[in-house]
Amino acid sequence: MSDLAKALGKKVREARKAKGISQDGLALVCKVDRSYMGRIERGEANITVEKLYQIAESLGCDPRCLLPDSR
Repeated sequence: MSDLAKALGKKVREARKAKGISQDGLALVCKVDRSYMGRIERGEANITVEKLYQIAESLGCDPRCLLPDSR
């Protein structure tokens, strides 16, 4: 697992919880399996830019807010 993937996953989890959305609910809206969403949030999956935009749209935020701070 890369540090970048972990940091992205942490941001996704924080944004999801701030919106009061369950992991299952977010996975459903994004049309992915709940286990895959869990892997994203744990930093175990490298997602595409398209998936990043889909997650951000589902959370009602700009995709940039899910990106980790630059190093």
